[in-house]
Amino acid sequence: MRVLVTGAGGSLGGEVVTQLAADGHRVRAQDRVALPEKVAADTDEIVTGDLRDAELAARAVLGMDAVVHAAAFPSPTAAAEDEVFTNNVESAYRVLTAAGRGGVGRIVNVSSLSALGLAWARGEPSPEWVPVTEDHPYVGEDVYGLSKYVGELIAATVSRRWGATAVSLRFPFLGTGERLRYHLSRVHADPGFDRAGLWGWLDTRDAARAVSSTLTRPLAGHVSITVTAPDTTALVPTAELLRRYHPSTRIDAPLPGFDVPYATRRGRELLDFTPVHTWRTTEGTS
Repeated sequence: MRVLVTGAGGSLGGEVVTQLAADGHRVRAQDRVALPEKVAADTDEIVTGDLRDAELAARAVLGMDAVVHAAAFPSPTAAAEDEVFTNNVESAYRVLTAAGRGGVGRIVNVSSLSALGLAWARGEPSPEWVPVTEDHPYVGEDVYGLSKYVGELIAATVSRRWGATAVSLRFPFLGTGERLRYHLSRVHADPGFDRAGLWGWLDTRDAARAVSSTLTRPLAGHVSITVTAPDTTALVPTAELLRRYHPSTRIDAPLPGFDVPYATRRGRELLDFTPVHTWRTTEGTS
C-alpha cells in the first residue's frame, strides 16, 4: 500500500513511518522541516512544506492509497492560540479534502482524547460517565481540543462527500522511554496532575501499531475510535481516583484495579488491536 504520513518528523509520525515500512508499505513522508535521518531512511519519498498550502497538500496525496494525517501542534501551548487552532484545522482541511477529492480510499486522522474537551479545560470538568465512550459530549474550552474536535468533523465530512473510509484515532498521552518515565514520575508524585487526562496513556510504539492496523481493517464511513493502554498511569486504584477527583461522575461499569476509565471496545473489535507495552514492567519504559 502507498501511504502518505504527514507530520513525519514528530515523535508519533516518525514511529508510524518506521512501523509502516516494517509492515511492507511504501511511505511518502511529509513535514515542514527536514526529517531526522532515521525516519528518512524508512521512506520512499519525502515532501517538505506546509500543508496549509493547497497545492502542496494536493501534490502530497497524489497517487496514494491511504493517508495518515499526524501533523499538528500537539497542545494549546505549543504556539499562540490562534496559530494552534488555524494550523491544526486548516492543515486537516487541506490534506483530508485533497485526499477525498483525489480518490484516496483510506484516511487515518490522528485525533486525540483532547477532542472530548476534558484534558486542557481550565474549569476542571468531570466526565459525565465512565468508562468514557466515543459518544461522550464535547465539553471543551481550549483551542487544541477544539481543533481536534473540528478535525474529526472534517474527516466525517470528507467521508460523506467522497466516500473514503476515514478513521479518527483518539489517543491519550503518548510516550516511551524517558518521556514516559518523566510523565509517570509526575503522576506518581501527585495523581491529581493527570485528573483531566483520566490517567490514560499509550506507548508510542503501540500507537504506531494501531495506525498500521487501521489501514487494512474492513471499515466504512467515518468512525472515531479510542485507543489507550488498558491500565492507568497511576499507582492508586481507579475507583479511588474517581472518588477523589471526579465524585460527580456516573459509574456505568466496574473499573477494578488499575483499569483505564475509557471504553476500549471499539479498538479491540474494529481494529483487532491490543497494546503490548506496559510501564508496569521494566520493558515498558525502555
